[in-house]
This record gives sequence, C-alpha cells and structure tokens, in this order.
Amino acid sequence: MLLLGSTLQNQVQTDWQTYIMIAIYFIILLIIGYYGYRQATDNISEYMLGGRNIGPYITALSAGASDMSGWMIMGLPGSVYRTGLSAIWITIGLTLGAYLNYIIVAPRLRVYTEIAGDAITLPDFFKNRLNDKNNILKIFSGLIIVIFFTLYTHSGFVSGGKLFESAFGLNYHIGLLLVAVIVIAYTFFGGYLAVSITDFFQGVIMLIAMVMVPIVAMMQLNGWDTFNRVAEMKPTNLDLFRGTTTLGIISLFAWGLGYFGQPHIIVRFMSIKSHQLLPKARRLGISWMAVGLLGAVGVGLTGIAFISDNHIKMEDPETLFIVMSQILFHPLVGGFLLAAILAAIMSTISSQLLVTSSSLTEDFYKLIRGEKHAAEHQREFVLVGRLSVLIVAIVALAIAWSPNDTILNLVGNAWAGFGAAFSPLVLYSLYWRNLTRTGALSGMIAGAVVVIIWIVWIKPLATINEIFGIYEIIPGFLTSVIVTYVVSLLTQKPGDFVNKDIEKVKTIIREK
Repeated sequence: MLLLGSTLQNQVQTDWQTYIMIAIYFIILLIIGYYGYRQATDNISEYMLGGRNIGPYITALSAGASDMSGWMIMGLPGSVYRTGLSAIWITIGLTLGAYLNYIIVAPRLRVYTEIAGDAITLPDFFKNRLNDKNNILKIFSGLIIVIFFTLYTHSGFVSGGKLFESAFGLNYHIGLLLVAVIVIAYTFFGGYLAVSITDFFQGVIMLIAMVMVPIVAMMQLNGWDTFNRVAEMKPTNLDLFRGTTTLGIISLFAWGLGYFGQPHIIVRFMSIKSHQLLPKARRLGISWMAVGLLGAVGVGLTGIAFISDNHIKMEDPETLFIVMSQILFHPLVGGFLLAAILAAIMSTISSQLLVTSSSLTEDFYKLIRGEKHAAEHQREFVLVGRLSVLIVAIVALAIAWSPNDTILNLVGNAWAGFGAAFSPLVLYSLYWRNLTRTGALSGMIAGAVVVIIWIVWIKPLATINEIFGIYEIIPGFLTSVIVTYVVSLLTQKPGDFVNKDIEKVKTIIREK
C-alpha cells in the first residue's frame, strides 16, 4: 500500500468535496444506464451491439476508453516511474497497432459480420464465415473469450480496489465492491448502448486528466527544466534505449499485435452505423489515444521529480497518478481526477462484461436452447445476457479478492491470450480465401496454449536466458499464424460461398 504523509492521508479521507464529485460521477453513470435500458434493450442485437446504429465519435472514444483501462492511468505511469522513458515503446506499439486495426480490420469486419448472418460476436462470425455446422469453432472461441475475459475483468476490479485503498484509505475489498456494484448496474440494465455512451463520457474525462496532471506538475516544479532534473537523478530516465534491452523493446512494441483480436475493441467496429464513418472514428480515436498515452508517460516522468521533492515514500508506483492528483489540486478537481481513474477502470470492465455475456448467450445458451425459433425468444436472450453479466462479474470479483500481481502484468497476460488466439484468425478470415475450419481451430487453440505455457513454465526461465522473458504474445502469435496456414493448406478448401463473400465485402467497401 502507498504510504502518504499524514496531512494528505487525512485530507483525502475526510474532504467531503472529493466524495461529492465521485458521487456525482456515479449518478451520471446510472442515469446513462437507465437511458440505455429505455432505448435499446428490446432484443439481443440491441442489447449486445446497439442495433449496429452507433455514431463515429461514440465508436472512437468507446473503443479507446474500453481499450486503455486502468493501466493507462495507473499501470503505464508506474512503469515509466520505475524504468524511465524506455517504457514508451509500449505506447508506440499500441498506437501503431490501433491505427492498423482501423485500416486493416475495421472496414472489412463491419461489412463482413453483417453479410455473414448478421453475426454479433466474433465466434458467431467465425462460425458463419467458415460454415461451421458442428459449432466446434464457435464453442472453442467462445471458451477462450470467457476464460481470458474473466481474467481480464478481474484486473479492472484490482485497479478499482487499489484506487479506493490508496486514495480514500478504504479497505481494498470495499473498493472492489463499490466499483462492481456501479459497473454491473449500468451494464446489466443498459447493455451496449449504455456502455458505449458511458465510455464516450469516460473517455473525455480520461483525456482531460492525462493532460492536466503532467502540465500542472511541471508548472509547480521547474517547467521544461523538470526533465533535465529527472535525467540528472538517473541518466536512464530520459533514454529510449538504456534501462532496457533489445528483447525488452521488442516485447513492448509487440503489444500492438494484439489489437486485431481483442473482442471488446473490434466489437466497436461491428456496431458503427456504416463502414463509411470509420475514417472519422479513426481520426478522433487515434488522436485521443496518442495524447492520452503521452500524458501517461508525462505523469511517470514528472512524477520522478515530484515524489522526490515532496519526500513521499512510494511502495506501489502504480498509485503515482493518485498521489499527484490529490496533492496538486483542490479537492473538487482532485475528485474529478479520481473519477478519471474510475472512468478508465469501469469503461473496460463494462465492455469486457458485455462481450463475455454476449459470448455466453450467443455462443452457448443459443446452442442449448436451439436457434430455430430464436426470433421468438429475444426477451429471454436479453435476460440470459443480463444474468451472464452478473455471473462473470461475481467470478472476476472472487479472483480479484486476493490480488498477487501488478495491473500491467494482469492486463498483459489476457491481452496476449486474445492476441495470439484471435488476431491471426481475424486477419485470415477477412483476407485469405483458403482458410479452413480445421486450420482456424488448430491455429486458435495453438496460439492460446502457447501463451499459457509461456506464462506458466517458460517465462520463469528468464533468469537463465533473456530470450525466455520475451512477451508471450510473440511466440503465441507466430505459432497461430504458422499452424493456421499449414493446417489450412493440408485440409479441404472452403466452399465457393466463402470466395463470393470476400469479393462481395471488397466490392461494398470500394463503392463506399
């Protein structure tokens, strides 16, 4: 736990203005949840995908906010504080990956998922794309989503617990429950529309916060000379290459590979009104992301000097933003900045809960219930979706009850799992005519298994040789690419309908 000075600790615990700001923020989220409940939850497509009627700006900030999560405000500044500017390679990799995601994946996925049986989940798309009548591909991809997203969601709850423990002196478990109750409430009732609108609102708050804190910190310190001071304290602080290794840079840069297979992000592309609106979404989304990530790096760098000047003992660098926001600003503004952390945390949790819920409903419950009369049971499917939100949240809470890793590591493991399992498969599905069901299934499973093996058994060997410490998405992604390609060539080719679908998608995008 972070050790603050007694004056700061008492102020944060007792200042009513900070609590009021947080309460207002919670109330706004619940109002948006109620609005989503009234507007777009009559059928499963509305509840899970907003009826494919979301505008470009909500799409952009919703994708960004659900992507960045608490690690941008807590994990990344903490990493920069520990290692210096060399941690910026992860921001470069992520920004490039997100940009390519908008260019390579977004247009085709938006069009193709609608053509392929109006699929509203990735497993549903894989099934329809490859004519998977036995639903094996759908079931396995759904299992991967449920397993990895439950782990991913629990990292968000850990962030929430840390926030309330560090900023308010509350018990970690009380913080977990507070975050869980609010995020479950608006996701449970409001569905995708509520999640998207709250993500937009939260994205604006996050951007303001990530610009304010480093700028005000610099003004209080020595302006631009602050960075000279940071370099003097430790030469590697402002060096892109020192303080890390070539493999370390490759590992950070490789985070960008995961974008093509993150269900909670690419589902935003599936929900936009038209693929023609994606360029607008891309311009706003990438700009928001670049500014936010640079701000996070700025928090980490200025924090090195700030913590030293204020003689604060930092036992957990991931609480750096919390400390700086509460010392630098009036309690009302401090409350707003704490709301920014909650925004980052809750936007990702809600998106992950909804995607996991949609997979449990679409990819499992519908198979058990039977899809023959699916149109007659829409309200039943919406109810099942809501109950799935609750179940996944409870499981994630149980895992988060006793955290044993950093936020960045927790997010990194889940990110690698999705990136290795789904990124190659999404790209192959959208661009390669010779992809087969067997190839898709083999590559997906191989990627996920390699990631798990690497985390559990290979990575601990990094003390013997640095190569074993490489980010697990790299061996997982490469394995999935190779296995999918080789097995597809060795198995039966897909039917002509696949070729026609790909050509139809290309034609629609060209026509615009």
